[in-house]
Amino acid sequence: MTYDVAVVGAGAMGSAAARALAAAGREVVVLEQYELGHVRGGSHGGTRLFRPSADNPEVARLTEQARPLWRALEAESGETLFEVTGGIDHGVDEATAATFRSLHPDGEVLTADEAAERWQGMRFETPVLYQPGSGRLYADRTVSALQRVADAEFREQSPVKALRVHGDVVELDVPGGAVQARHVVVTAGSWAPKLLTGLVPLPPFQVTQEQPRFFAPLSQELEWPSFVHWGFNSYGLLEAGSGVKVGLHRSGVVVDPDTRDFAVEPERDARLLRYVEEWFPGLDTSRSTAISCLYDNTPTDSFVIDRVGPITVAVGFCGQGFKFVPLVGEYVRGLVTGEASPPARFRLSSHAGR
Repeated sequence: MTYDVAVVGAGAMGSAAARALAAAGREVVVLEQYELGHVRGGSHGGTRLFRPSADNPEVARLTEQARPLWRALEAESGETLFEVTGGIDHGVDEATAATFRSLHPDGEVLTADEAAERWQGMRFETPVLYQPGSGRLYADRTVSALQRVADAEFREQSPVKALRVHGDVVELDVPGGAVQARHVVVTAGSWAPKLLTGLVPLPPFQVTQEQPRFFAPLSQELEWPSFVHWGFNSYGLLEAGSGVKVGLHRSGVVVDPDTRDFAVEPERDARLLRYVEEWFPGLDTSRSTAISCLYDNTPTDSFVIDRVGPITVAVGFCGQGFKFVPLVGEYVRGLVTGEASPPARFRLSSHAGR
């Protein structure tokens, strides 16, 4: 048979695309090279941050556009996927604080002393931007919920080795025989550049293995917002049962996703531990656990969501895309059906020459 759409990659973005396309009446097959819910890509794990941008009006607007889509997915799946905890940005300059005030009239700008009184497990030296609507998303739970509600066929252990366009049909080379589809959606993350060479003019990609850690709080009485620390490019949040996750954004070693070793890189790990010792008096650095994840990075840290002929691609989420998962599903549906396009910042033309 020939499917309407074949989705390559069953992580969060691929599963969201499958749900949205199936809801639009398309017959969809999703081809996953590993088992569903595997830990080799960028969608696994317990939690992710949900935070509007403090200084970028378009990103702040898109985040708020995604918020009701998360609530709709929760209603459809019967799962709690998004919890509002409040979130902070610190280490910002006055210009950023001024932009924040204009973008987030419901937010607060606190002095360092006021913030230290409220969040006693953290240290502050600059004004702190508080967004009451920020929070945490449940990653593994989200991927599972999307796959459960999507009226699509999911095939595990089905790596796509090549794509071949034959007129109105695309042939996908998978073990056991080719799959045919009228349209292909590639949401394969770090594996996308290899698959799309010669078919889609992607910007240069860098794949990195990131290594945040979970740290045990010294007291269960401490309150932990989700946070971003400018200047140090760090982020984190509390994950019940695991501790406070702290990471240094886009600081990992460059890897091949097929041969990564999941091993902690000592120098980068030592840098993270020194950072936590300096800025988090409420965390115990002697009780921590390293974790590993992949980033697929574009030169600008901007996503790629676009269509070239019968191929739509949604990749390059740089560790920052999870909060947009249901919105990306909507964008992909619009590209496949021809009914809508994503913002210009995500189109291939915006990455040209970068």
